[in-house]
Amino acid sequence: MRPWEGRRARDESVVAGDEFDFEVTAMKDTESRTVFAGVDGRTDTELPDWYRRKKTIDEPKSFAETIRDLPQAVETTVAYRNPYSDEWVETERFNALVEPTRARDHATDDEPDTDPLFHVPTDSYAIINPVDVYGPLEEVLREETIDGTLMGEVMFGEIRRYRGGGEVHMDIMFDGLEVRLPGRADPITMGVTSGYDFFGEHAVYVEGFAQDGYCSNSMRALTDKEVIKHVGNVRDFRTWWEEILAQVELVADDLFEFIRDAQEIDLEFSELPFTVTEFYSLLGFPDYLAERAAEDAEANAASPFEIDMWTLHSGATYALTHFFQGKEGTSLDQYVRVANDILFNPEGTIKRVERAYEEQLEADGDDGSQASLAGERALASIERVNEDLQANVEQFEAREEALRERFQQVTN
Repeated sequence: MRPWEGRRARDESVVAGDEFDFEVTAMKDTESRTVFAGVDGRTDTELPDWYRRKKTIDEPKSFAETIRDLPQAVETTVAYRNPYSDEWVETERFNALVEPTRARDHATDDEPDTDPLFHVPTDSYAIINPVDVYGPLEEVLREETIDGTLMGEVMFGEIRRYRGGGEVHMDIMFDGLEVRLPGRADPITMGVTSGYDFFGEHAVYVEGFAQDGYCSNSMRALTDKEVIKHVGNVRDFRTWWEEILAQVELVADDLFEFIRDAQEIDLEFSELPFTVTEFYSLLGFPDYLAERAAEDAEANAASPFEIDMWTLHSGATYALTHFFQGKEGTSLDQYVRVANDILFNPEGTIKRVERAYEEQLEADGDDGSQASLAGERALASIERVNEDLQANVEQFEAREEALRERFQQVTN
C-alpha cells in the first residue's frame, strides 16, 4: 500500500479477515513500445546509461511527439437495424467512438489495416484524448525544475499500447529524482506511471512509480492512484499534474529511509514454519510468482535463511515486473499492494502471514495432539517475529504521519 496510508486502518483490515480475490489471467502482449526522452524536440535529452542498457533503441522520440502519435477518438452517430422493417434507425442514446484516421482509411481503402471502432458508450461518455491529458503535463515540465534543471530536460520513459492503441500505459521518470543505495552503481529513479483507455474503464489514471536500475524492478503505487472517469466534468489537468509531481518528490525524499528501516528487519526462516516460497504464497501470490520471488530474494540475501524485508520486497517486485501473467492495470494492482506492504507495513505483512498460516492449519483438520502441538509452536514462532517488530513500528508510523502531513500541504 501507499506509505502514507494509515497503518491502523491497514492492520485492522488484516485482522478483520478481508481477502483479496486473486485471479491469474493471461498477460496481453504489448502491441508496441515507444521509448522517449525529453519533453519535446527542443530538448537534447539522453537516456540514462542504466536505462539505455536495457532498451535496444538508438534515437528515442520526444515525449510530445510520442503523445501526438497515439490514436485519438472522436464520436460518430450510432444506428440499429429494425428487424421488422430492415431499416437502420439512428439513436441519440449512444455514440460510437472511432479513431478518425482509421475511419478515413476504411472509407478510401479497399483493404484497411485496422478497425476504427473502439467502443459504443452512452451519450454521457466524455472523450479525453491523450493530448488533453498530457499536453498540460508538458507545460508543467517546461517550468518545474529538479536541482535547478527543468524536469522536461531530464524526463524519459516508455509508452505501451494495447487493443489497437485504445488502451495505453506509460512510465515517466526523471533522471536525478532518485534514491541511491550503498553498494549499488545504478539508482532507483522516481516518476509516475499513467494510462487511459477508450473502452469505458477509466479516462486517465496516474500514480507514483519508481524503477530500480540495478535489477529493472518496477515499484508501483507509491502514491494514491488518481483516476478520472469518462463521465462528468474534466478537472484542470495542469493543477492535477503539479500536485502529483510534488507528491512524487516527497516520496523520493523519504523512500531511502523506508528502505533503510526495512533492511534492519530480518526474517530468520530457519526458525519459521514455512519456506521463503511459502511466505509469498501465504501472502496470496500464486505459485508461479511465489517461486520467482523466492528465487530472487534468496539469491540477493547474504543468507537464504535470513532475509530482510527490503530484499523480500524486491523479490516480490522482481516477480511482478518480469513474470506476471495477468493484465497490466487492475489485475496487477492487487498484487502490488501486497508487495508494497512488505516494505511499508512489515507489521501488517507478518499479521497477514500469521492469519493465513492459522487458516491453513484449520483447513488441514488434523485433530491429533502431536499435530496440534506442532501447529501451536509454529504460530508461536510467527508471533515472536511480530513482537520483535514492535520496536520498529513506532519509527515507521512517525515517518508515515510526517509524509501524510506534507501531502496535505501540497494538495491544499
